[in-house]
Amino acid sequence: MASTSEERLQKATIGELKPHNTSIILQDYDPHWPKIFEQEAERIRSILGNKVLQLEHVGSTSVPGLCAKPIIDMLLVVENSADETAYVPDLEEEGYTLHIREPDWFEHRLFQGPDTAINLHVFSQGASEIERMLLFRNWLKANDSDRDVYAQVKRSLARHQWRHVQDYADAKDSIVKEIMERANAVK
Repeated sequence: MASTSEERLQKATIGELKPHNTSIILQDYDPHWPKIFEQEAERIRSILGNKVLQLEHVGSTSVPGLCAKPIIDMLLVVENSADETAYVPDLEEEGYTLHIREPDWFEHRLFQGPDTAINLHVFSQGASEIERMLLFRNWLKANDSDRDVYAQVKRSLARHQWRHVQDYADAKDSIVKEIMERANAVK
């Protein structure tokens, strides 16, 4: 399975796949994270203009009280994420780096920021992953018990050595699925 995961990561990664080979550093929630998101969001809107159909703060840094890697996850919705000519050159010109291309997973693209620790996740309008990401964020914001369980699992997993950060993310799949089942049940 490790080789399959490694091959999948290499296929999706633009450039060299560099191993992490250490534990994951989590920080307690930082009330400055939403401000960092807003600054980056303003910059992305100024670069892409009306190509931005939706721009959201997602991931653990968007949930008050939740520990997180100090990297702001952002969700950018464009008309067609597979049409890279429509937005990639504009972002790259301003220093954003296209790091991941996953045509088989909702045509997902991931950029890293020029000077701010961000992961800019790009999806096409209507992709079901958008709703899933927002539901997960909103559920954790509203449900202390699930937020606390998720934080415990994250802290436990973070202590392990991970060849790639994605391996840590994949290890959280079962708790995410469990929480999503509860969120979907009351949706």
